[in-house]
This record gives sequence, C-alpha cells and structure tokens, in this order.
Amino acid sequence: MIRNIIFFLFFYLGIISISILFIPTLLFSKKGVQFGGRLMGTWTGICLKLFLDVNITVKGLENIPREKKYFVVCSHQSMFETFYLQTIFESSVFILKKELMKIPLFGSYLKKMGCISIDRNKISKENLGFTGLVEKVLNDKRNTLIIFPQGTRKDYKDRSKFKKGFARIYNDFQINCLPIAINSGKTWPKSSFLKCKQNITVSILKPLEPGKEVEKFSVEVENLIYKELDLIN
Repeated sequence: MIRNIIFFLFFYLGIISISILFIPTLLFSKKGVQFGGRLMGTWTGICLKLFLDVNITVKGLENIPREKKYFVVCSHQSMFETFYLQTIFESSVFILKKELMKIPLFGSYLKKMGCISIDRNKISKENLGFTGLVEKVLNDKRNTLIIFPQGTRKDYKDRSKFKKGFARIYNDFQINCLPIAINSGKTWPKSSFLKCKQNITVSILKPLEPGKEVEKFSVEVENLIYKELDLIN
C-alpha cells in the first residue's frame, strides 16, 4: 500500500512535470513531443524499478523490420505499454479511444503526435475517415503505427476476441504486421494496486508478411499474442 502511494506520487509528478516542461514543443515540429513521450516511457520504467522492484525485459528486438514498412498490434493490459512502447519505437503513433484526446494538455500532445482517435462501437465522422487517417500516418516512413486490438485494458487472464480494425489496416495497405505481447496486467492491474517484485516482459514476435487471407490473418495474430502471453505470464 505504502509503496503504491509513493510510486503514484512520483510517477504522476514526473509525468506532469514533463508535460509542463514540453509545452513549447507544441508550437513546433512533433520531434520535441516525441522526445517528451520517450522521457515519459523511461520515467515509467524507472519508477517501476525504483519504488516497486519491478524488472522490465524486452525480447525480440531483432524482429523489428528495418527496411520494410510495418505496423504494431499489441496486447493491452495497463497504462505501462502506452508509455513504454515509445522508448522502443521513436515515432510512435497510437490508435486510441477518443476520450484520451480530451484530457487537458495530454490530449494536445497526442494530437501533435498524429494519434488517431476512434469512437468505440459508434459510427462517427472520425471513424468513417479512419482509412484516410491511417494512410496519412503510414505515408511518413518515420512513423510506427500502434494499435491495441483488445480495445481497452484487459485483465491479464482475459482472452476475449480481438476487434477487427487491425486486420483492415493489414489488408487495405498490404503492410507487415508486428505482433507484440506484454504481460503488464499482472503487475499493473486496471482496477487494483500494483504488485511489487514482479517481471514485465515485452515480447516482440516475428512480423507477418502481407498477402494472407484477412480472417485467417486475424485469427493467427490473436493466437500468436495470446499464446505468447501464456508463456510469459
């Protein structure tokens, strides 16, 4: 309990401080905002290690395509991955729920990064323009598009079906898909205290080449990520 209080005190103090410090970057190119995002990811790792004795392991870095364009499909169990993935992919652009864009200041940073917001389970102007927004992000070779197909944070034991948006991206743009499994929910549950002395593993799996039948591809990615989560939990 005490360690959780100390963790959140320093974690949010750091995130808020970085957010305020980087306000001027909103007036210029997004490089400054991206650097601030990487600082937040680094700070997240430092706080987990320093206050909760949590070890973070990243494996499979060699699986990241160096020459081919790709997008990331990642499991989503906690706040951890939204911050920490920015330390792995320098120009991260997330597809996320619209509510996050409304958070004061933080939402401004997300917009500056070029993040794409969607209304879950709704037909909206933004959702109808989804393909065009994705195309704009992918046209910049420096960007790494990241999507959480579970839609929202899930319990680490949850094995519900993935939403199909990621398969649409794969099919429409004939692009490589890089699956990632992260078991952060065991350490950082959605509606509970964090657990001390745990291990968080970021497992980057081998990319899937374009050309697969959409439904088979969707099932394959889901199975790959869940199988890996079973191994690293």
